[in-house]
Amino acid sequence: MSIAAHIRDTLELPTMIVNAYLGDLTDDDLFIRPAENMNHIAWQLGHLIAGEKFHIEQLVPGSMPALPDGFREQHSAATFATDDRAGFRTKQEYLRLMQEQREGTLAVLDSMSDARLQADSPETLRYFGPTVGSVFSGEATHWMMHAGQWAVVRRMLGRPPLF
Repeated sequence: MSIAAHIRDTLELPTMIVNAYLGDLTDDDLFIRPAENMNHIAWQLGHLIAGEKFHIEQLVPGSMPALPDGFREQHSAATFATDDRAGFRTKQEYLRLMQEQREGTLAVLDSMSDARLQADSPETLRYFGPTVGSVFSGEATHWMMHAGQWAVVRRMLGRPPLF
């Protein structure tokens, strides 16, 4: 199995978890905070989507699908505390944008050889890992870490555990 094939398999789990956790949530549910001063799901989704685009484009500039104007800024550190829904999207829009970015990520991943995936990651992405491949794997970890917070929101809403 190639490194790219292994990473592709790793990225399937968070996609499945995200879709399951969000499946029965409403647009309003996306604005519930799991605890005081924690980010609501809508902000987290935008953060993850914009982050994935940013990370992969650090590896291959211009390789990812476009996001709506102002999307990254709406989901930046400057907006994490806002409960004003202006600028946030519906669940369906977030899921569509997530899918578009993931397809872009997988297309870039599939274009890379094992040697390229084992090469050093750019200095700006070393927080995600030391190699190009670890940047791709880091996306799976990043999505799973945030999805864990969504499990708390689900329980707050009386939804049963899924996993």
